Amino acid sequence: MPPTAAATESSEDPDTEPSGLRRVRNIGIAAHIDAGKTTTTERILFYTGRTHKMGEVDDGTTITDFDEQEQARGITIFSAAVTCPWRDHTINLIDTPGHVDFTAEVERSLRVLDGAVVVFDAKEGVEAQSETVWRQADKYRVPRICFVNKMDKLGADFFTTVSEIRDKLAGQPVPVMLPIGAESTFEGIIDLLAMKAVYFDANKFGATMAEKEIPDSMKEDAAHWRHHLEEKVAETDDALMARYVEGHSLTPDEIRPALRKAATGYKLQPVFCGSSLKYVGVQRLLDGVIDYLPSPLDRPPVHGVRSRDDKKEETRRPTEDDPFSALVFKIVAEKPMDLYYLRIYSGSLRTGTRLLNTNRNEKENLSRMFRMFAKRREAIDKAGPGDIVAVVGLKDSLTGDTLCDAKHPIMLEHIEFPATVISVAIEPKSSADRDSLAECLHKLSRQDPTFKYRVDENTAQTLISGMGELHLEVLVRKLEKDFGVGVNVGKPRVAYRETITKPAEATGQFIRQLGGRGQYAVVSLRIEPYHSDHRDETVAFSNQMRGDGIDFKYIPSIEAGCRDAALQGILAGYEMMNVQSILLDGKQHDVDSSELAFENAARIAFEEACKSAGPALMEPIMKLQLVCAEEHLGVLLGDVSARRGVITDTEQRGNARVIHAEAPLAEMFGYATTLRSLTQGRASWTMEPLAYRPVPANVQKQFLGEVEY
Repeated sequence: MPPTAAATESSEDPDTEPSGLRRVRNIGIAAHIDAGKTTTTERILFYTGRTHKMGEVDDGTTITDFDEQEQARGITIFSAAVTCPWRDHTINLIDTPGHVDFTAEVERSLRVLDGAVVVFDAKEGVEAQSETVWRQADKYRVPRICFVNKMDKLGADFFTTVSEIRDKLAGQPVPVMLPIGAESTFEGIIDLLAMKAVYFDANKFGATMAEKEIPDSMKEDAAHWRHHLEEKVAETDDALMARYVEGHSLTPDEIRPALRKAATGYKLQPVFCGSSLKYVGVQRLLDGVIDYLPSPLDRPPVHGVRSRDDKKEETRRPTEDDPFSALVFKIVAEKPMDLYYLRIYSGSLRTGTRLLNTNRNEKENLSRMFRMFAKRREAIDKAGPGDIVAVVGLKDSLTGDTLCDAKHPIMLEHIEFPATVISVAIEPKSSADRDSLAECLHKLSRQDPTFKYRVDENTAQTLISGMGELHLEVLVRKLEKDFGVGVNVGKPRVAYRETITKPAEATGQFIRQLGGRGQYAVVSLRIEPYHSDHRDETVAFSNQMRGDGIDFKYIPSIEAGCRDAALQGILAGYEMMNVQSILLDGKQHDVDSSELAFENAARIAFEEACKSAGPALMEPIMKLQLVCAEEHLGVLLGDVSARRGVITDTEQRGNARVIHAEAPLAEMFGYATTLRSLTQGRASWTMEPLAYRPVPANVQKQFLGEVEY
């Protein structure tokens, strides 16, 4: 039986805490693919007593990778929530994917979590997805601790990884552990607070630990890094700095609360080390979760507005005395009812409650509520602030929506997701499949905010779009396996976008007289390039009309017409981005004007203005990272350049060379095969979306043919 308490004492005194929330930690485990997140999670579940046998990724027996595709591929695809105890605390833990195609799972998890454990491969250091995860944590102001995993791996280098966290991620890493040895000689860790060497008994799966004196060969290093730890902590606390400059050595009881304050205040990131596979260091990491990551009470109150129209700011504190508020952060399509994951920020929630969805101004009925343990669920009747629960009974809610007390409305900040970059055409295999395809695609789009589908007006093909080839492959498999809909899949295609390069104005008229009541609307628009800080606000509309040429009730129809025209594009039918429509003027008829007429007039004006606004094609640019032997550096640099790629940096990592580049997605299809051929299978690569940029003029002309505007 694994231990359920650790050797060190908490910096908190539970008898003096005003709320049980002090004993709650909502955390996520995030990292680049293959850094060891899921293995670390399995060890955590074992050591906390939630499981009595450790699952292994390679065997497909892990708790959190319970989906059939996850087990077959050996990767995490869907985030999974589990709850476990440690040192009289409750840890709500979410294991997130590491593959870039499933970055939305990380995005929505970090949005609702209070802290994060970022796992690094000790050999690979900071990798591409490590940077993405770190940026996401920065965006949502999530405090984090670091775990340098795989210290037993050939080429493992703890100190280089720490340096990369500081240099590449602009972090403030401060080691609280040191590895004893590395690679095949890795045998334990040094606890810099206790100044003891800690060894883990592999014969008992690391469940028992032995504290010993620090080996003579490492005493100098340990003293140096203990001094470094004291210095960094003292820099964040005036009282400790006064003691430090007077030459006093800081005690663990002084360091721990000060380091906790610095970590929860985004000033420092404590760094742990170990090997989850070899059962080393995970218990000390759990101690770090309790000691250095925040409880819901340590996080600032959440802020929002009353509604889309009423922008008065509202605040909710993590207490049952405040009105209820929660955020929907994940939907799982199930039969007979979808499962909705909620993070509760304030108030309490009971089964059978009627709630308000502020984003959609719809009432929702909650019929049942569960505490989740991966795919297993435990029915509960009540949940409070800080809880992460799953519910059924909702109908209209989507990811990012706010649920609240109808008498005290609040709309919390929405979750932003990256734009899709790749599409494939699909068609049903039979007429029976055709009937249910649209319904199943709708269910998948509710479940996954980075999945889109549409019917191409020109070809009548159904196009599905996502974050990468693997993402779409997984979703197609889900269609066939979970929903029983067979489809044929075409070749992947790039999800281009269209934009404009200069302002332009145009007037659209929709005047029809076919007997009886006619249709009359005139709309004058100005369109211009537009840029927003929010990724999902790439098309904007504003009303700058002077006078009363158009009744106010027609304005929403004009906006709808502009947005619909932007979805259709002007060059090749691709959705437009970075465009703002400005209503300048218009005319109406007392009898013949209607919402439909103004929507059509706006669409005509928008299209005409775009033709004069320098329409241009935009393509997704990918951030590329290649790791290769020195002998292959030249040929890979040449190949990336031939793909319209731009080399941004090259660096030495041990005996390997790392190439950082930016390249168009259109040129990267099938790259894995090319890379194997060029390097005899000795190189590795990762790719993630970076930005949309204009297609070069010669490439655009070749792509579009001789169309001129």
